[in-house]
Amino acid sequence: MTIHLPIQQELQRRRLGRRRLLGLAGGTVAATVFGPWGLTGAASVQHPGTHMYPKFNQTAGFGTLVPDPKGRLALPPGFQYRELSPEGGTLSNGDIVPSWHDGMAAYAGPNGTTILVRNHELVQDSNDYPAIKPVIGKNPYGADVFGGTTAIIVGPDRSELQSFVSSSGTVNNCAGGATPWGTWLTCEEATSQGLQDEDGITTLQPHGYVFEVDPNDPENELSRTPIKEMGVFSHEAMGYDPDTGIVYLTEDGETETDPLDPRNDSGGSVLFRFIPADLTRRPGALQKGGTLQALKAVALPAANDADLYDPGQRFGTTWIDVDPEGPAEDALAKDALHFNRLEGAHFAGGALWFCDTNGGEQRLGQIFRYIPATNTLELFYEGDDGAGVPEPESDVGRDFARLDNPDNIVIAPWGDVIVAEDGGGVNRLIGFTPDGEHYVLAQHVIPPQNHEEEELPENLHSELAGPTFSPDGQTLFFNVQAPGVTFAVWGPFQRMNTARRRQMSVAAPPPSLAPYLSGELREAADRHHLSALEAAAFHRLGVPIL
Repeated sequence: MTIHLPIQQELQRRRLGRRRLLGLAGGTVAATVFGPWGLTGAASVQHPGTHMYPKFNQTAGFGTLVPDPKGRLALPPGFQYRELSPEGGTLSNGDIVPSWHDGMAAYAGPNGTTILVRNHELVQDSNDYPAIKPVIGKNPYGADVFGGTTAIIVGPDRSELQSFVSSSGTVNNCAGGATPWGTWLTCEEATSQGLQDEDGITTLQPHGYVFEVDPNDPENELSRTPIKEMGVFSHEAMGYDPDTGIVYLTEDGETETDPLDPRNDSGGSVLFRFIPADLTRRPGALQKGGTLQALKAVALPAANDADLYDPGQRFGTTWIDVDPEGPAEDALAKDALHFNRLEGAHFAGGALWFCDTNGGEQRLGQIFRYIPATNTLELFYEGDDGAGVPEPESDVGRDFARLDNPDNIVIAPWGDVIVAEDGGGVNRLIGFTPDGEHYVLAQHVIPPQNHEEEELPENLHSELAGPTFSPDGQTLFFNVQAPGVTFAVWGPFQRMNTARRRQMSVAAPPPSLAPYLSGELREAADRHHLSALEAAAFHRLGVPIL
C-alpha cells in the first residue's frame, strides 16, 4: 500500500530554513537555539589523545571506550583487535598490498575460516603520489587503471592465512555489496566522462559499472565483465532484497550545494533499483539483464530535495524506469527524488538502509530507511551540531560528539545499525538500537598519510569503511582507508537476533535527536504548521507562537 501525503509539499514550503533562522537570531542563534549540548545530549569532544570520548549512551552498546595503549583503536571493555593486510605489506604471492582500503564483505570459508573481499578506491598509478600502491592483477578489465579488489582468508583465531587479488583494472572501487550466493558486487564510483571532465583522464575501457567478484574463482572472466544494465553512473553501494531479488543501488553523484539554503541545491544523487530478468541465485545471473529504475516521491517535496525532510517523517514513493546508458540524467529529468551524495547501503529485516554523507541542512549527513512492503521512505537520522548552522571549513578537524558524515552502513547480527563515519575530524563506528539509543562502538586515532604536514587539519583522521561481520556474528571487520589497514574486532558481542533485526526496520528514530516539546508547544506547532525543530527554535529565540 502506498501512503499519500497531500500536505507534504506545503509543510516543506513552510519549513524554517537556516538562513531565515540566522536572520531571526541576528547571527547569535549558534549560541542560543540549542545550547552547548546540541541535539545528541553530548558536549563537544577534542583531540582523542586527551582520552575524552563521546558521551553517547554507552550503556546502550557495550560500555565506555577504553583508550588503546598502542594508540590505534579504542574499544569497549572486553574487546580485542588484530590488524590484517596493511597497505604496503605483502600478499601471499609476494606482491604488495594495495592502498585505499574501502568497502568489504565477509563470507564463510572452509574449516571455520572467513573470506573477506575488499575494495581499493584507486584510479591510476600516479607519479604524483608514488606512495600509492596499485592493484596489480593477472586478468584486468582495463590495463590503464589500478583499482580493484583483494581477498583475505582469515582463520578461526582471526589471523591472516592467505591473501590475493580477486579483480583488477577498475576505478574508484568505493563500496558495493554482498550477494546471497557468495559473490561481491564491486561498484565503480566514477565514469569515463567524469574522469575526463574532472581530472583530464582518458581511459581505454568505459567505466562507471558494477562488477561481480567471486572469491572462490578470483580474476575470472565474470570479474572483468561489467553488468551494463545496472547502469553507467557513479556507483557507490548496493543492498540485495532476498525476498524479491531486487538490487538497490546508491549513486555518489555531483551536487552543487548552497551552504545556507538547501533549496538552492542543483544536481544531485539518485537511489536506483535493478530488477533482474533472471532471479536465479548464482554467479553471472545478473548479467542476463533487467530493468533499472529510480526512486520518486509521490508528493514532491520542496525543490524535490531530501535535504528538506524532518527526522521521523515518512513519504510515499514510486519507481520510474530509466535509461541504463544515462540513468542519472534521465532520472533527474523525470523528477526522481534527489539527495546530495549517497554512500553506504545495506538491506536487512525487510528494510533498505542507506546514507547521504553530505545530506541535511548542515551537510553533516542523513540516514534513510526505505520499506519496500509499503513503498515508503523515512528520514531516520539527520546530523546536527546543535548550533543550527552548516559546518564551515574552519570546523574541519573538530568533533562535536555526534554522527558526522555517515558513509558505509551495516545491520549487526543482533539488530543494531552500525555506521562508519567519513568526516573531517575524528571518525568512529556509531551504533543505533531499536530502542532509540545510539552509542560509539569504536574509534581509531590513526593519522592519514600522503599529505603535506601543513595540509592536515587538527584532529583529521582517515575515514572508516567497510564494516562487516563474520558469518557467525562473532567478529567485526572494518577498514581504515589511509594508510589502509583491516581490523578484526571480537569480544562480548550479542548473539544473532533476527527478530531484533526486523524490529530495527520499524523502530522509531532516536528521540534524543529531536528537541523536546511540551504538549502546549506541540499544539502551537501543529496550529502554525511548524515542525518540532522549527517550533523549538522559535520558542528559544523568544518568538511568540504559543
